[in-house]
Amino acid sequence: MSELRLNAYRIMWLFVFFDLPTNTKTERRHAAQFRKALEKDGFTMMQYSVYVRHCPSKETLEVHMKRVRRSMPPSG
Repeated sequence: MSELRLNAYRIMWLFVFFDLPTNTKTERRHAAQFRKALEKDGFTMMQYSVYVRHCPSKETLEVHMKRVRRSMPPSG
């Protein structure tokens, strides 16, 4: 048993930290839409602007990173 066996799976957590401007009504709407998009994609809110999601593989992580980038507001 001196041989080291590594699991083939690489479990990861994806964290999203953000600080969006909310000075105007449009900016507040964009920030709310971004938070709703994160929750719809399976992210859990840890703090008000910190969301986290479990990803069982690197491929899954890359998919969710693309989704986050697509849903980012223009002023974010």
